[in-house]
Amino acid sequence: MSNPRKPEQSVTTTCAYCGVGCGFKAETISGKIVRMTPWKEGKANHGHSCVKGRFAFDYYNHADRVRKPLIRSSISDEWREVTWDEAFNYAASELKRIQLKYGKKSVGAVSSSRCTNEEIFLTQKFARAVLGNNNIDNCARICHSPTQFGLTSTVGWGAASQHFDSILQADVIVVVGANPTEGHPVFGSLMKRRIREGAKLIVIDPRKTETVTSAHCKADIHLAIRPGTNVAILDSIAHVVVKEELYNQQFIDQRCEVDEFHNWCALVSAERYAPEVIGPQCGVDPELIYAAARLYASGPNSAIYYGLGVTEHSQGSTGVMCLGNLALSCGMLGREGVGVNPLRGQGNVQGGSCLGSWPHVFSGYRFVSDKPTRDSFEHEWGVPLDPEPGLRLPNMFDAALAGTFKAMYIMGEDPVQSDPNQNHVIEAFKNMECVILHDLFLNETSKYAHIFLPGSSSLEKDGTFTNAERRVSRVRKVVEPIAGYQDWQIVLKLMNKMGYAVAYDNAGEVLDEIARLSPAYRGMSFDLIDKVGSVQWPCDENAPHGTEVLHREKFPRANGLGTFMLTEYVPTREKTSDRYPMLLTTGRILSQYNVGTQTRRTANQIWHPEDVLEINVEDATQRSISDGDFVTIKSKFGETELRAKISTRVNPGIVYTTFHHAKSKANAVTSDLSDWATNCPEYKVTAVDVIPKNITNLIYESIASHEKIDQLGN
Repeated sequence: MSNPRKPEQSVTTTCAYCGVGCGFKAETISGKIVRMTPWKEGKANHGHSCVKGRFAFDYYNHADRVRKPLIRSSISDEWREVTWDEAFNYAASELKRIQLKYGKKSVGAVSSSRCTNEEIFLTQKFARAVLGNNNIDNCARICHSPTQFGLTSTVGWGAASQHFDSILQADVIVVVGANPTEGHPVFGSLMKRRIREGAKLIVIDPRKTETVTSAHCKADIHLAIRPGTNVAILDSIAHVVVKEELYNQQFIDQRCEVDEFHNWCALVSAERYAPEVIGPQCGVDPELIYAAARLYASGPNSAIYYGLGVTEHSQGSTGVMCLGNLALSCGMLGREGVGVNPLRGQGNVQGGSCLGSWPHVFSGYRFVSDKPTRDSFEHEWGVPLDPEPGLRLPNMFDAALAGTFKAMYIMGEDPVQSDPNQNHVIEAFKNMECVILHDLFLNETSKYAHIFLPGSSSLEKDGTFTNAERRVSRVRKVVEPIAGYQDWQIVLKLMNKMGYAVAYDNAGEVLDEIARLSPAYRGMSFDLIDKVGSVQWPCDENAPHGTEVLHREKFPRANGLGTFMLTEYVPTREKTSDRYPMLLTTGRILSQYNVGTQTRRTANQIWHPEDVLEINVEDATQRSISDGDFVTIKSKFGETELRAKISTRVNPGIVYTTFHHAKSKANAVTSDLSDWATNCPEYKVTAVDVIPKNITNLIYESIASHEKIDQLGN
């Protein structure tokens, strides 16, 4: 039977959800999207898709979409609809007023990994060329900033060394702190294909995820570590590699800084990193550490894939360095089937990292303090630029509470829901005089905003995304922007209203500017991507169609050599106690995306209608908690309530939840600790107590009763 919904138009574009970056054919009837069909020519997905990209698309025209700009003088006022021109004028006047009163550095900006490369680039240009400071950050701060720091330190570039298809040549696959079968399902499917063909799988994760055991995917070795002990376990694996001389001496002599290798060996070979010592600290059998080290080193092709379970720790950067060290020591870089690969959680986190949305670097990871680099941007942009690094996002919040930071422009992010220690973030926003939120929907952060600029979804704009394998793919406008403008046009108009005269006829001209100023993107253009489908950076005169595998002959460091960083294990300061005896860790689920702003407004909601707290049966029995009971989760930072789910996936003493629903308020309890190098929050380790809801009420009633008696006695 013929399809009754034959499309009138089909546009090839790129999914904006996870970092896989699948290609889709978006099909429309009468200007409305009716179907997303996986694109068979998509080099990231080869015609495959997950339930998010395939079905969760109709959020774009949901009734909750804000269609007109909103303003208000105070967060206690009601929103008032205004014209675009009035909104731009008000935003510009407020930013100018605040800078005049409090100084040039009293304002800043945040870009989004849900937005295109072009929009991210323009947002950091807005901060630097228009606001006149380097107070610019992006959501990679709270997820993969340790990737940029840790991999740059060891191998020279903070990005995946391989393309996804390279896994089909891996003999040993190591997954650390990631759950690709749910978080990156199309890549997870590719991984399962290789496992069915005979590859061995090592998983390092506190939780027995679907990647550990599910259909067609069973780990040969699962190191179910105690949250917060990543560096300890990785140093212990390195201990075995060094002690048993499993390293690749030829690779080290030819491709690495040998003196630094010896320094690293001296550290990890210390007895404090022996499996017999580390195993009990991490909660794993020492023999499994030996087995993991021997299997990884034997290869012959071993590939590492990691996620937020590595980066979102107080030693996140150190953990990434551990992975770089391990790969270098065993010669697992520079060819197909090996490498160190971050699995990025959002569609354009890699682009956010590449294109200058950091307070210390321009696009291409070049320092704002470097005069020749700064000169090139000043020549292109026609204004002097600040040589001093700006504030990171957590520093912006701290400065707001201190009274020195007064305004923020936020594109496509919801820090109140997504950032840690929620109460701290809320108080910071309350202390600002102007918060400009540029997004699709009113969200938790909009409660503290003064100006709301309605944005465009990825289905309503032109541009590019850079996925987790460095692949730059086209985002094409499928339908007209509901609110009237594409996001890059909104940033441009705000720049103009601020008095900075600049014009682009289309988003392709922004990519052309990126190419002029960013060495790894030098050969990029809409025309090239339209011609070849997608391009992995670096793309330049030496690689006109891009680069699939990095580090084949040398590493992008000054001397061309990889190096070994010292990775001493320093236990997190977040520890359990009699008051908070359990550790909370967090993650994602297949059907929902990030903080759920989009997917919760689609039919995907029926698969995950609420976040739940996974708790081991032993812990639940001790607390008289039954499956489905509501419980209170308390930490020293705050508390929230969730429904309990009795689970065999977590060990005793560990509880786990997702963070896709605003009402769950997972970040009301998360720690305020962060990575020592990048300020990436330690989401994965928070000491908590879990109390049945009825017991909690009794405790509160008892406290209230005692307080009343005390008052009567006084």
